Amino acid sequence: MSASLKIIVGLGNPGRDYAETRHNVGFMVLDRLARRFGAEWKLDKARKAEIAAGRGVLLVKPQTFMNLSGESVGPLMRYFKWEPEQVMVIYDDIAFPVGTLKLRASGSAGGHNGIKSIIAHLGGEKFPRIRVGIGVPGQKNMVGHVLGKFSPDERPLLEDTLAKAEEAAVVSLNEGFDMAANRFNTKKEKKPKPKPETSEEAPATETPPPSE
Repeated sequence: MSASLKIIVGLGNPGRDYAETRHNVGFMVLDRLARRFGAEWKLDKARKAEIAAGRGVLLVKPQTFMNLSGESVGPLMRYFKWEPEQVMVIYDDIAFPVGTLKLRASGSAGGHNGIKSIIAHLGGEKFPRIRVGIGVPGQKNMVGHVLGKFSPDERPLLEDTLAKAEEAAVVSLNEGFDMAANRFNTKKEKKPKPKPETSEEAPATETPPPSE
């Protein structure tokens, strides 16, 4: 198990009204990890989080609501004297379709308010993260999209993606984040190169007539 990764944070909004919404895929992955590790969730009011002790790692679901997630993660990190690189965050991303996983070792918030809050409280952007695609809103209202639930047609693909995110987290613990990124990052499909067009007047398979 990696000695560096100490805490896995899943982002979401607390409360029954927000359960199973797109914004809560981080919570969904953390619930899967807790079941896998046989860990029980306990509310830590002082640190504004639900916490479960996994196998050598702390699982954390901030209860501050999404935009203030750093108010939970920051104090935990400072209490245990952990570095930002030892904190992995799993959260939703509207830049990618459902079924996409993107693992990065660092980066900006990309417009995600929960990550923006964590960056502010950790004092930097160098912490690993797993981004779970929740579908591009397009012309839809942004708030309505992220706080909406997945359609029945999306559920099978979502469940498959959550399972992969769970496995990516476990591989990060056991073999390192780089290994997980190499194995689970969704690759772009390469479009086949168009075949060169041949002239209708003189097809490539035919020989020209002899000259007179």
